[in-house]
Amino acid sequence: MAIKNAFYAQSGGVTAVINASACGVIQTARKHPDQIGKVYAGRNGIIGALKEELIDTSLESDDAIQALIHTPGGAFGSCRYKLKNISENQREYERLIEVFRAHDIGYFFYNGGGDSQDTAYKVSQLADRMGYPITCIGVPKTVDNDLPFTDCCPGFGSVAKYIATSTLEASLDIKSMCETSTKVFILEVMGRHAGWIAAAGGLAGQSEGEPPHVILFPEIPFNREKFLERVDQCVRDYGYCVVVASEGAQYEDGRFVADAGAKDAFGHTQLGGVAPALANMVKQALGHKYHWAVADYLQRAARHIASATDVEQAYAVGKAAVEMALAGKQALMPTIVRDQAKPYRWSIGEANLSEVANQEKKMPIHYITDNGFGITQDCRDYLQPLIAGESFPPFDDGLPRVAKLKNQLVEKKLRTEFEL
Repeated sequence: MAIKNAFYAQSGGVTAVINASACGVIQTARKHPDQIGKVYAGRNGIIGALKEELIDTSLESDDAIQALIHTPGGAFGSCRYKLKNISENQREYERLIEVFRAHDIGYFFYNGGGDSQDTAYKVSQLADRMGYPITCIGVPKTVDNDLPFTDCCPGFGSVAKYIATSTLEASLDIKSMCETSTKVFILEVMGRHAGWIAAAGGLAGQSEGEPPHVILFPEIPFNREKFLERVDQCVRDYGYCVVVASEGAQYEDGRFVADAGAKDAFGHTQLGGVAPALANMVKQALGHKYHWAVADYLQRAARHIASATDVEQAYAVGKAAVEMALAGKQALMPTIVRDQAKPYRWSIGEANLSEVANQEKKMPIHYITDNGFGITQDCRDYLQPLIAGESFPPFDDGLPRVAKLKNQLVEKKLRTEFEL
């Protein structure tokens, strides 16, 4: 069997642990020099393949690759770029084949969420539809935790840990000041259509009256009157109210509370900030002094407080992707399987890319309390092991140590440039 090179790329919003998956891919490939030559990383995702901007990871030392495990962000650059169907834009696929052939690439590993798994599936069709043999495996990643067929998604556990911790810490701040100052605090978290991250905030409170007092899920239609009534009641009962709001909170008719009236590169509605919108409602209707915060990139970049479980799983899916490819498997995505709840045990499974692509896993309704503002014990039991364990990065002079890569591009072999 001829030795082929591999292409690896990161796609979509990055996470605190996506580079751990990259480490898993690269280190595992290096253990099989008789089957995989070099691992080329796409500069800025699939765009790196289209523009023939390939990073030669073989130039990186073993120590530099190992350091990816404790480095947040996307070490090779990511992108929000969705390939059209082959029938709609054959030009893109012809370009991919041109680049892959020029650089002798026979393996394709794409690290991302639902849209990215769709891209991976489309690339896997190159073999059948356009006669170019390539082994294609998707590598799961998304802070939203909304990929189907996997118990959880690498990237989510660390965001969940950050949000639960931040909710707990901020709540203590508000509680100490509420007598004469702020009475309502709103934390906006990511989650466009699925409320997994918002639910994680619920781990901060263990019993009745403990914050967060209100969680807003995309799965539960937002009702302004019920929300304000709940906030006001909590202020009366506890002296303060802590709200964790998903960016995707929406009205009964499907309108987002924070709809900014624009679309992103994938055609998704651009959201403009649910926290200030809610704060304005509180101000106008109740007059309570408030503060709000948007976790934004901080929640997905917080490697300093990553979940040890998440780091381990992120590495494992990268490793498994290469092992699947070497076993001759095609168009699959490694999954996390929950083998046992207590004590928590997990293993690696697999799912077909054709079934994973463009599917969203929302919160089960039995994970949300009857009043729509909290999480049930079932939800708590699901979430708790995913935030378990600490995996602190090494520190230098008080700051986390991160990988410093050369990211040297391979010399281009094609004469033509590709316009996106």
